Amino acid sequence: MVQLFENQGHQIFLGDAIEVLSQQIPDHSVDLIFADPPYNIGKNFHGRKDKWDSENEYLHWCYQWLDLCVTKLTDTGSLYVMAATQNMPFFDLYLREKLSILSRIIWFYDSSGVQAKKYYGSLYEPILFCVKNNQHYTFNANDILVTAKTGAQRKLIDYRKSIPTVYNDQKVPGNVWQIPRVRYRMAEYENHPTQKPVALLERIILASSNPGELVLDPFSGTFTTALVAKQLGRCSIGIEIEEEYVKIGLRRLEILTHYQGEELKREPRVYEKPVAVQPALFND
Repeated sequence: MVQLFENQGHQIFLGDAIEVLSQQIPDHSVDLIFADPPYNIGKNFHGRKDKWDSENEYLHWCYQWLDLCVTKLTDTGSLYVMAATQNMPFFDLYLREKLSILSRIIWFYDSSGVQAKKYYGSLYEPILFCVKNNQHYTFNANDILVTAKTGAQRKLIDYRKSIPTVYNDQKVPGNVWQIPRVRYRMAEYENHPTQKPVALLERIILASSNPGELVLDPFSGTFTTALVAKQLGRCSIGIEIEEEYVKIGLRRLEILTHYQGEELKREPRVYEKPVAVQPALFND
């Protein structure tokens, strides 16, 4: 049974993504979709195992929700979709028949946890940036400028101009994004195995949507997409099948303070918990 929670332009659906997309979201209504589905690599999402019986079953499921996402986009809408490195080629081939793929982005991060011994460990996750109409879509370049790194120790001068001028070092990011993963001691951390960083979603939402427009995340997890959308003045729809993660979203978006009698509070980190002080022992 699907449950809906909403407040001031933000909706959270507790339910299956395909069911909600099919029955609850109007076609041609969403300006930006960010989809970060389970990767079929065995992650444990609060007891729900991220593993299908076969690759074909997993891809069949993915193609169902991808088709629905395409139908939900407005005529000028954009889709960003993530996948495991081994599955992204299938996503790419499938989506290029339905949308225009403008960029193939690499989200690169360092990882002290990579311990591969017999192959090269993965330090990135791929993202496809797709649009419904490659002649008419939103891309707010000036909102996502970064400082270009040239390797020079001083400002470069353009001597071709009548008056030599310092080169503009503010550039649109390339397709390799070095953004740290969310770590346990970071303020934004929530109890979820594949949480995506605020900085990643800020770049995507700023670039590919405008204030007041609608952003959808069909696999919301910790609801970072919805949180950033709210902070940036967009509306949002978040879909999540796991109740424990929906409670995170209800708290982060300030939709509810209590859920079924439970106060919604951020789970304290181990290092934040008070240390019990043992009473001193005195000898007579």
